[in-house]
Amino acid sequence: MLEGAKSMGAGAATIASAGAAVGIGNVFSSLIHSVARNPSLAKQLFGYAILGFALTEAIASFASMMAFLISSVF
Repeated sequence: MLEGAKSMGAGAATIASAGAAVGIGNVFSSLIHSVARNPSLAKQLFGYAILGFALTEAIASFASMMAFLISSVF
């Protein structure tokens, strides 16, 4: 029973990966739309997009870390 609960918890923790994928898609979609509207700000907007990407990817990293902790430590 404990193994089943660990598997369910690890699976629930990895759901955040799907949310991170959607978030990254939104970040770069907004980048493309913004550059299409104002190409002169492309360099500055790319910096903001990379920051958004890094913060969104951090959520996925935390979720995978929790999944590994649930499956191996507990």
